[in-house]
Amino acid sequence: MPKKIIFMGTPLFAVPILKSLYQNGYPISIVYTQPPQKSKRGQKINKSPIQGISETLNIDFRSPITLKNNEEEYKFLRELNADLAVVVAYGQIIPKEFLKLTKKGFINIHGSLLPAWRGAAPIQRSIMNLDDEIGISIMKIVEELDSGPITNIYKFKLDKNSNAQEISEKLSLLAAEKILDNIDNILEDKAKFIEQDHSKATYAKKIDKKEGQIDWTMAASKIIGKINGLFPSPGAFFSFKGERYKILKAEIGSGVGKIGEVISDSLEVACGNNQTINILEIQRQGKNPQKISEFMLGSKIKKGSMIRNV
Repeated sequence: MPKKIIFMGTPLFAVPILKSLYQNGYPISIVYTQPPQKSKRGQKINKSPIQGISETLNIDFRSPITLKNNEEEYKFLRELNADLAVVVAYGQIIPKEFLKLTKKGFINIHGSLLPAWRGAAPIQRSIMNLDDEIGISIMKIVEELDSGPITNIYKFKLDKNSNAQEISEKLSLLAAEKILDNIDNILEDKAKFIEQDHSKATYAKKIDKKEGQIDWTMAASKIIGKINGLFPSPGAFFSFKGERYKILKAEIGSGVGKIGEVISDSLEVACGNNQTINILEIQRQGKNPQKISEFMLGSKIKKGSMIRNV
């Protein structure tokens, strides 16, 4: 008898994993995803990437606002009597009573080397922390967030020049490949799950937009980590004469200057530890992204300007 699999996910990160399971013959009985969201201006309704790919692949999906105290969804899943649920960045906590509704439990693919960076923003926090390695953990979901036993961890060296979008894509493709190495063992009870060392747990809290403000007293590597970790959204930024500028790409420079001083015509800015950063791509508030050579042609920010911490 064919196995029944539930898939739960929402963002682009989850799409390659769902496609991988589907294209390799694993029967997806139902997909759960977050409901469509209104755009910022409220003119457009945006479906989640997982809803979009589910429609393309003709897989049934459900998008309840919440599973908490949701009798309808509880009854639906109980009657489905699925073998396994695979959860990838679903976006809401699965209530404890739901975790008993599949024969082999709920499996989560988490974008960190657990027990490090449990929580909502593991990729961003890992990059901002200047970690040496990053990866995915395949674990059982338990009541406490991201603290279940792990069957496998896959990791690679974290390139300090890569941003969160690039790393997320790389991790997503890794997860799409590695779920195929694990799912049969999980379904056949051959997978070994090992408890996490909870004493080593760290937490990746949700990113607050205010965290994007650049503190020029920080070392260049930490500023670059913030720029890369917060790309593309919400972004790392500074303010100059009442306008906000988002830095999209930068590298460590070689000049010397006072903290916050623009020391070249190519927007090299002095920061902490007697270091500088070269800004390579920038976006002025309300404008399109620009390469620095183009931006500097009409910029108010000149060599000798001081960019102060707000």
